[in-house]
Amino acid sequence: MPDSDIKKIAFVGDYLPRKCGIATFTHDMHASVAGQFPDAECFVVPVNDHPEGYDYPPEVRFEIDEQDLNSYLRAADFLNFANTDVVCLQHEYGIYGGPAGSHILGLLRDLRMPIVTTLHTVLSDPNADQRRVLMRLVNLSSRVVVMTERARTFLQEIYSIPEAKIDLIAHGIPDTPFVDPNPYKDQFGVEGRLVALTFGLLSPNKGIEHMLRAVPEILKQFPNFVYIVLGATHPDLVREHGERYRLSLERLARDLGIKNHVIFYNRFVELNQLTEFIRAADVYVTPYLNPAQITSGTLAYSFGCGKAIVSTPYWHAEELLAEGRGVIVPFADPQSLAKEICGLLRDDSRRLAMCKHAYELGREMIWERSAHHYMESFQRARHGRQDQPFRPLTVRTLAEQQSERPLWRLDHLSRMTDSTGMFQHATYTIPNFAEGYCTDDNARALLLTVLLEELGYDGLEVRRIATTTAAFLQAAFDHERKRFRNFMSFDRQWLEKVGSEDSHGRAVWALGVCVGRSRRSDLPAWAASHFELALPPLPEMTSPRAWAFGLLGIHEYLARFSGDRVAGQIRDALTTLLVDLYDRTATSDWPWFEEILAYDNARLPHALIAGGRDGGNPRALEIGLRALTWLVEVQRAPQGHFRAIGCHGFYRKGQTPARFDQQPIEAAATVAACLEAYRATQEPHWVNEARSSFEWFLGRNDLGQELYDPATGGCCDGLQEDRINRNQGAESTLAFLLSLAEMNLLESSLAAFRQAR
Repeated sequence: MPDSDIKKIAFVGDYLPRKCGIATFTHDMHASVAGQFPDAECFVVPVNDHPEGYDYPPEVRFEIDEQDLNSYLRAADFLNFANTDVVCLQHEYGIYGGPAGSHILGLLRDLRMPIVTTLHTVLSDPNADQRRVLMRLVNLSSRVVVMTERARTFLQEIYSIPEAKIDLIAHGIPDTPFVDPNPYKDQFGVEGRLVALTFGLLSPNKGIEHMLRAVPEILKQFPNFVYIVLGATHPDLVREHGERYRLSLERLARDLGIKNHVIFYNRFVELNQLTEFIRAADVYVTPYLNPAQITSGTLAYSFGCGKAIVSTPYWHAEELLAEGRGVIVPFADPQSLAKEICGLLRDDSRRLAMCKHAYELGREMIWERSAHHYMESFQRARHGRQDQPFRPLTVRTLAEQQSERPLWRLDHLSRMTDSTGMFQHATYTIPNFAEGYCTDDNARALLLTVLLEELGYDGLEVRRIATTTAAFLQAAFDHERKRFRNFMSFDRQWLEKVGSEDSHGRAVWALGVCVGRSRRSDLPAWAASHFELALPPLPEMTSPRAWAFGLLGIHEYLARFSGDRVAGQIRDALTTLLVDLYDRTATSDWPWFEEILAYDNARLPHALIAGGRDGGNPRALEIGLRALTWLVEVQRAPQGHFRAIGCHGFYRKGQTPARFDQQPIEAAATVAACLEAYRATQEPHWVNEARSSFEWFLGRNDLGQELYDPATGGCCDGLQEDRINRNQGAESTLAFLLSLAEMNLLESSLAAFRQAR
């Protein structure tokens, strides 16, 4: 299997040293996955059944109090903040708090990464609470793992779970050599004797008393027979009744006169010692009384170690031991147990053949293989979330709210802007000083303040941000080179002599908006002077996006100064450059300007629509509309929602579009371009496309998760294949706020039009 891109895995469930089968399973799974995938950080979040917890090993990072619902919610926050890639949950109704273990749902509901749940119990006749919990659990999980074919059938037929969501992975077992049991008997004082073994936590449903009643019959034929019962009494049973059950078994052995042929080991053994016990056994016995046991770790371990097994017909045993792989006897039937055990002890050839067959089949169950199967399930969980919306948040989308949109909240915009300018990046909502500032984001922020002014949000804080970002652009402009620098460090040192062509184009765009739209007394005049200096270099540049940003700036500038011949000439020159680029590249099935859809894609047709309409160039307008129509189709998911071209590979002609990471600037660019198309054509479907693109921010996307954070006013940095990138940087936050402003301006203009009529 190739190296996994999953780098952080959390295992949730009981964990050693807690004495519990699930704890052992979680421990062994963690060890196997960590061993097979050393590049992945594997850690454990166990559930404690008593307040003092346990003396856990270092891989345990966070503990959950079984009965405290808030503890589950805190664990969810911990897992989210830890940037966990996958959560692997072990589910058994009895190990979590609440009715039918429902507390675990509180944790799962708040997680923002895929969940792979291993179901250790699947009931054929669940009560109402058990059914509700399981259905919700499966719904919240990206994948569910079962260990038997019967469990998979139950999920499909009883719970209507789609087969495609279910992975069948056999219970993992240790990888041990196939050995003769005799050399291992002397360490337990049973050398020269025939040994039957049962191990596991003792409780009345294990049926040990029926096996004890079978021992006298076995001794009649094999006087050297001994029965080992290995395992501590179940902790829950000890808490409620003490050691009453174990004492009753010991008393029964005395009453039956078999005390010297039964050995009770009252302890919970680690895997290495358990393996020694299994090796010493000639026959393994599971006389369990409950048929509704879908999984038995003790059965799987013994089978995989190559033991001849006699068992009652509980579900897992019926499946694993079918077709002669073991012997099945009726429930609570000492005579049948004695008969079949004697038959195996008498027939060495049959017993050895059964052992070898079990051992060979067991090689497919060893933990090493199980780890790879689970990693494949983890990968399916990550990639499977691409195929359908995933766990929408409770916040309603625009489709549900019709024209209702989030209220303005500029907290994060203010937080990201100091006296120098707007920071580029954030760690969650905390500005990242180390990454400094850039002209790109300060230009966007300045543009936003003008739109806010137009919407009536022109208070002191908006004016502060406008002045600060304008001052940043002023400092960024190199009068000698007539170019903008882009990157500035936190200590106010420019990191290059000439910035990118795209950053220059964005600055010109922002300046044009200041001139064309702002009604402040000072800003337009300042912007016009810098616009005049920064405009001439644009036709000499080679970046199509720089041309497009420049065209958008000229479009805004000419709305106020339509008689400026130089600006008009550069508009025509940039329009020609984009049209020529389209003519050289476009084909009937690829009506685009380049042989790749990369970033900020919709700005290219947006610029031609605006520039073509302003400049009386119908062909440029036609090309812009045609290219945008195609782009909208490319960005429409099969389910109908907006799906941006991902930045991990983009979309090259003749190849498959990258699905992730989807960036907010793509949604913002598409919103603006579609609204420009509407203004040019008055065709209502362009408004619908703009709304669809805007809804991407609010949860109508491939993951069904909201990128806009109404608590901060910020926007998350991207839609990854299995989660949201929770950092709220400048580009993403401005993308959302600009889109919100565009949609609100549209709504205002439509309302004004309706009033005029």
